[in-house]
Amino acid sequence: MKVRWILVAVAAVVFGLAGAVGSAEAANTASCDGCHGADGKGKGKVPKISGMSTKTFISKMNAYKSGAKKNAAKNAIAKKLSDADIASLAAHYASK
Repeated sequence: MKVRWILVAVAAVVFGLAGAVGSAEAANTASCDGCHGADGKGKGKVPKISGMSTKTFISKMNAYKSGAKKNAAKNAIAKKLSDADIASLAAHYASK
């Protein structure tokens, strides 16, 4: 009986963490989509990021994160992202 409860507790933690990761990714893509349009397809004068190679996306975001590239909004957003967040976003937009 104790083993069953332990398995239930472990499953709850694992699924809870998976939901948190999905929520974080959704929040990060919402930040990008706010300016770049749905799925990063571009909006007005803001360029599209959908279809951008992961290498290019990561390079650009790291430049914004370090301040080597200047854009107030992108610098602020990039500084809040971990390397894993940037890699996840790069894969997301490369697939669009």
